[in-house]
Amino acid sequence: MQETEKSPFKGKTGMGRIANALGYSMDGLKAAWTHEAAFRQVCLLAVVGAGVMLWLPLPSVSRMILLFAHLFSIVVELINSAVEAAVDHTSLNEHPLAKRAKDLGSAAQFVSLVNIAAVWLVLLFA
Repeated sequence: MQETEKSPFKGKTGMGRIANALGYSMDGLKAAWTHEAAFRQVCLLAVVGAGVMLWLPLPSVSRMILLFAHLFSIVVELINSAVEAAVDHTSLNEHPLAKRAKDLGSAAQFVSLVNIAAVWLVLLFA
């Protein structure tokens, strides 16, 4: 990109950029917690999972895998919520591509939840 084509939104560099990015991330987490029931549910699932994980005598590597599986599901839910918000912002009218985008996000979250169940089952019964 040439100097004349720079985005006006990309002005910050260094620590200013990091501070802005942190603020945007906190705004996103607050919005997800406030407006997305599914986000609150996967966070609750992670808290319960972490509690059970700490109670069980598991090796550190197993704890890391469980933690990663739960955090991955939270990340997927954030992305799914972002897709849904962007689609709804574009139009609230029914459209096959809008449905596909939302269904794909939902499918991604389903797969991440199956992953959590699979990790728990392997660690508890293998």
